[in-house]
Amino acid sequence: MRKQSEIVDVLAAVPLFSKCSKKDLQTLARRIETLSFEEGQTIVRQGEAANAFYVILDGFGAVRRNGRRVGRLGPGDYFGELALLDPGPRNADIEALSPVTVARLVARDFNEVLHSVPAISERLLAGLARRLREEDRRSVE
Repeated sequence: MRKQSEIVDVLAAVPLFSKCSKKDLQTLARRIETLSFEEGQTIVRQGEAANAFYVILDGFGAVRRNGRRVGRLGPGDYFGELALLDPGPRNADIEALSPVTVARLVARDFNEVLHSVPAISERLLAGLARRLREEDRRSVE
């Protein structure tokens, strides 16, 4: 089990949460669970309903779309943040390349936080706008 302060630091580095206060991040961190996966295990499967956000704490994972490897994730990398806002299907498999530990925030828990601390919504929207702006800038370069 990770210390809550470690989870807060990890969340602070995620663009979606970048505008959140430390108190907001602590509230979210209390809802995080850590999970472990063995090498070769699938963490999420392409096409399945997305219902959680993940941050890799330890280890490495492969991103596969339609069976083809398209990326690699390591400590601090994250995936599934859109699942917190829209439960659409996953667009890739994430497979553990080594033993992997992740922090997982389930959409149901995330929504409970939004209802109990409504001001977080505004800060999350600002973080989401920042991420979209960065992606737009990258696509132009």
